[in-house]
Amino acid sequence: MRIVLVGPPGAGKGTQAAFLAKNLSIPHISTGDLFRANISQGTELGKQAKAFMDAGNLVPDEVTIGMAKDRMAQSDAENGFLLDGFPRNVSQAEALDVALKADDVKLDAVLDLEVPEDEVVKRIAGRRICRKDSSHVFHVTYSKPKTEGVCDVCGGELYQREDDSEDTVRKRLEVYHTQTEPIIDYYRTQGLVVTISALGKVDEVTKRAMDALKGDK
Repeated sequence: MRIVLVGPPGAGKGTQAAFLAKNLSIPHISTGDLFRANISQGTELGKQAKAFMDAGNLVPDEVTIGMAKDRMAQSDAENGFLLDGFPRNVSQAEALDVALKADDVKLDAVLDLEVPEDEVVKRIAGRRICRKDSSHVFHVTYSKPKTEGVCDVCGGELYQREDDSEDTVRKRLEVYHTQTEPIIDYYRTQGLVVTISALGKVDEVTKRAMDALKGDK
C-alpha cells in the first residue's frame, strides 16, 4: 500500500507510522529521516537542504520533493510506503501526484489521525524531559514520575522544553491548520481520505487504523 499519514502535532503520527509500516511490511518514510540521511550522506540534495537550514531558512519544496522521490524509488518501497510529514502543503501534494503518475503508481489512502485540539495541547504541554538523558520522557497526566520533577530512571531534573509550552503548541497548531490541513480536502476530492480517532491506547489506535485501511470501518 502507498499511504500518506496526516494529523496535527501530538497526534502520535511517528508512533503509529512505525507500527503501521511494520504491520504492512512497507518502509516508513519521514521528512526528518530524509533530511538526516541526505545530509549525513552528503548528497547534492542534502547539501542544498543544509545550506538553507544553516542560514535559518525553510528548505524549499523542490528539495524536499526531490528527496522523497529518490527514497520512494528505492527497492524496499517497490510495493508501497508510508509517508509521514510529507506532503506538508497542497503544492507538495500536487508535486507528489505528478511524481507518482510518472511512475504509473498512485496513492491507496490518506490516513487522517483526528485529535481534539485541547487534547493535543494537553499531550504536548504535559511532557517533561530529563536533563541528563532526553530519552527519559514523562507526562504530568499520563506518565507521572514517582517524585515530581525528578526522573525515575536516573534522578535527573525533569523540565518542559520551550517547544512544548502551551503558547508554542497553539502556534504550531495554527501552522498545521493553515498549511497542512488543506491537503485533507485536496485528497478528499480524490476519495482517498480515511479519518480515524487517535484517542486511546497506542495498540487501539493501530488496530483502528489497520481496520480502516482494510475497509473494516
